[in-house]
Amino acid sequence: MAQEKLRCVHSGCGKEYTDPDEVCRYHPGPPVFHEGQKGWKCCKPRVLTFEEFMAIEPCTEGKHSTTDLPPQIEKKEADPAALQDATNLPPPPPRAPVTAPQHIPTPPPPPPESEEDDDTVEIPDGRVCRRRACGAIYKKGSSREGEKCVHHPGVPIFHEGSKGYSCCKRRVLEFDQFMKIEGCKTKDRHLFVGSGKKDAAAKAPAGPDGEELLETVRNDFYQTATSVIASFFLKKIDKDAAKVEFQERKLVLDLPTTDSPVPKRYKAEVPLYSSVDPSKSTFKVLGTKLEVSLAKADGASWPVLRSDDRPTGEILQVGRAGRV
Repeated sequence: MAQEKLRCVHSGCGKEYTDPDEVCRYHPGPPVFHEGQKGWKCCKPRVLTFEEFMAIEPCTEGKHSTTDLPPQIEKKEADPAALQDATNLPPPPPRAPVTAPQHIPTPPPPPPESEEDDDTVEIPDGRVCRRRACGAIYKKGSSREGEKCVHHPGVPIFHEGSKGYSCCKRRVLEFDQFMKIEGCKTKDRHLFVGSGKKDAAAKAPAGPDGEELLETVRNDFYQTATSVIASFFLKKIDKDAAKVEFQERKLVLDLPTTDSPVPKRYKAEVPLYSSVDPSKSTFKVLGTKLEVSLAKADGASWPVLRSDDRPTGEILQVGRAGRV
């Protein structure tokens, strides 16, 4: 008898599974929507569109679950002290006269994405259907006969606390309820690769050994009084082949992966904001990232990790971050 499939309730996962020991990649923190920005409390990426929000890579590995309650959306409240200070500010300077805006021609819209998979393009194993709310996963070698793709052809709409899709009338209040709204349209085939042109355009150049060279990876950092702890997010780093070189004002990385059939490689020289002590700096390779601990040479606070990054004025955390 076939084993019953269960669906994981972790945010960012939502996959069907039969093996309780299968690795689950998810977001342990709640989603945060604030002043048009969207992200997760457990990690730093902030984006503007819902599609970019849904594409934020999960930051934590664990086990699937069908019982953990999905996290609630965190709504940031205004700081009363900031509001009080705002009432004591001097009046703003007079505004300059407004000139008539110059007409800028609107660029033509991009061609619509293909609604059918190109049969000449190979579908990668584990690829998730591109249509909203479907969630079907392609398994290499499986037959595509009899597919039913239940999805939302419209776009997400968040308005005055209610959430739904433009293609149907159902509206809910909570984010986890929104994620469970069943699709309102059905097609007889899933959309895994479309025309394949988007994937071909996004593919990085190949290295001399045939690996995929990555130009950048997501990174994050926090600091203590004596150290800067930086994370470079890249899955399946080859621990035996990874090279990390600490210099006084530079971090040199060469990180190949064990991805199959095409391995990836990230090579970079990271100019550091301030001086470090190479002899006291360390690193470790984890399942989803490289973590480096940079020993500060002067104990000063770092507003940014790289010397070529512009300081944002954000107050950075000092001390150990939450789960990542």
